[in-house]
Amino acid sequence: MMGLLDRAGAEMTSDAASAEILVVNTCSFIDAAKQESVDAILEMAQHKTAGTARKLIVAGCLVERYRDEIRKNIPEVDAVVGTGELEQILAAAGLQSPVPQAAEPSPFTILTAAQASAFRPEGDLRESQGRFSRTGWDGAEAHLPQYLYDHTTPRLLATKKASAYIKIAEGCDHPCSFCVIPNLRGKFRSRRFESVIAEAESLVAQGVREITLIGQDTTCYGEDMGMKDGLAQLLDRLAAIPGLVWLRFLYAYPNKITGKLLETIARHDNISKYLDVPLQHASGPVLKSMKRGANAEIFLKTIEKVRQTVPGIALRTSFIVGFPGETEEDFETLCNFVREAKFDWLGVFGYSDEDGSKAFGLDQKVPDRVIAQRKQKLMRIQKGISKKAKAAWVGRELDVLVEGESEETPLLWEGRTQLHAPEIDGTVYINDFGPFEQLTAGQFYRCEITEAHDYDVVARVVSVASASN
Repeated sequence: MMGLLDRAGAEMTSDAASAEILVVNTCSFIDAAKQESVDAILEMAQHKTAGTARKLIVAGCLVERYRDEIRKNIPEVDAVVGTGELEQILAAAGLQSPVPQAAEPSPFTILTAAQASAFRPEGDLRESQGRFSRTGWDGAEAHLPQYLYDHTTPRLLATKKASAYIKIAEGCDHPCSFCVIPNLRGKFRSRRFESVIAEAESLVAQGVREITLIGQDTTCYGEDMGMKDGLAQLLDRLAAIPGLVWLRFLYAYPNKITGKLLETIARHDNISKYLDVPLQHASGPVLKSMKRGANAEIFLKTIEKVRQTVPGIALRTSFIVGFPGETEEDFETLCNFVREAKFDWLGVFGYSDEDGSKAFGLDQKVPDRVIAQRKQKLMRIQKGISKKAKAAWVGRELDVLVEGESEETPLLWEGRTQLHAPEIDGTVYINDFGPFEQLTAGQFYRCEITEAHDYDVVARVVSVASASN
């Protein structure tokens, strides 16, 4: 949306008080996200009421779920833009799209929706089973989003200059009973292979050195185009781009972690030795109720295979506690699994009862107080694991992408290693510039870890990293 607005002549600002047009891009995944979105809309509505802005636009997943309610209950909102309507941001803002140049023949294979579903019938099957139904959502439009951007879509980087995200797929066909993302985002659909490559090459040419591939399910990439091990093939090709120092992907589905994928990660130095695989739970009965499958024993075997194939890999996961029917025994199974698996990074979410999800109608709801206690206990366990693991980092030398001065104090600079994903993991704090009078944000430096804390570490600069030369 930012890219489209920029190309149409709009000037971006992060200062709401000076903006003529306010755009709130929302999330509707869990209750906390919905509340944060609503609070942001109401805050921006105050700016409009005060006369500092003439338009307020609400976009994203909250629109897909509560389109009519937003219009009815917040009259200050002038327009709404759903997840499949991104190009309508121009009309909503009162801007005209520039006159398009004559289109050149596309070198990329374009599949129709019917052709794609022939390769990946899961989406059609689950649609027939009611997976994407919105019939219980008052005001929601019946049709599912189809939008999928490509390499020709204009974009502005909202990240720090050295890093960028590339979305390689949209939508999800998995049946997870706690999740409404398929209802909000539609069926799984991959971007064309060469379009992703073209965007990555363009970003690297602009100075980006770290690319993170994202999607609701990156590990199904290419299945709707008839590709086998599509993500591994994509990583292989992206890793060959000159100047790309780090490459990673997020949100791996457990049973999609193939030997080919792991071998690809291990083979390329610039593919980060990092795997984010949200497991959601470890108790067999809970996972079955979640429509996920597997159990702690199966997951431990997978983790062992991952670590054997890619030595030194960092593993991140996330869990949901308090899912309907989760017993004390189920929770202890999860705690014991976390103690044994020893994840590098771990997030815990309290179950959020979402209308429209299959779990919404389940009985045996766990009280909020118990959910909070379980979340706190699991994070205490992980804190101890992380503290011990980070202590073992002391004395190691690692390449660090320096991101700039710390927000906490100008006496420290911040960065990340290959084992940290942007925004979600711990931080490397730099308190000694070594041979340099000053550092350059976006540059890679070789650093020695000198101190360790629960999740963060402190380092001193040794030299410029060889990877950035």
